[in-house]
Amino acid sequence: MDIIPAILPKDFNELEDKVNLVKGFVDTVQIDICDGQFTQTATWPYKKSDDHFAAILEEKEGLPGWDSLDFEIHLMVNNPEEVISEWITAGAKRIIIHPKATEKLEECMKLMEGVVEIGFAFDIDDLVEIMDGVDFIQLMGISNIGAQGEPFNDNVIEKIVEVRDMYPMVPVSVDGGVNLDTAIELINADRLVIGSAIFESENIPQTIEEFRSIINR
Repeated sequence: MDIIPAILPKDFNELEDKVNLVKGFVDTVQIDICDGQFTQTATWPYKKSDDHFAAILEEKEGLPGWDSLDFEIHLMVNNPEEVISEWITAGAKRIIIHPKATEKLEECMKLMEGVVEIGFAFDIDDLVEIMDGVDFIQLMGISNIGAQGEPFNDNVIEKIVEVRDMYPMVPVSVDGGVNLDTAIELINADRLVIGSAIFESENIPQTIEEFRSIINR
């Protein structure tokens, strides 16, 4: 099982600071991107406060830690087909979209196939259906997506089992509400995406190792 820190950046500086806190301790970081329409609040780069994203797209600079980390981009946005190519240019290894956020799912797939690993994300109450070419499923463990520190919805535990039965060969990530207590209940997942439980801890490297010790029991 992989431990993947999740960053919900209000601006580029926060993204850079948090990447630096986990760089060297993990292989992959998830960047949560919210447009303020599909979600209640917006994040960088939709919450525009700098020109870093434009510079990244022009290849004048890279995402923080690009030389030592892989990035999965969780697009909590309406019409992801409009921005997928930008995040591919920015250096994403994986891109996660919510199927219900688009009416052009096949177009999304065509943009991503053979270029990045493709993830479909589903909320607690969503019907889970995937297409050929989807590399993994991400199940949301909270009801209010686009926020960190939200309470864990333990219905996701049963949903993991259901998805395993439906798609036994497809890796499953759980994102939202994951902490040192809930992680014990999520051992059937392949990846744990963790935000506040890592970044609000007093000793981030130690906390990451504690998560690893739980899932590797």
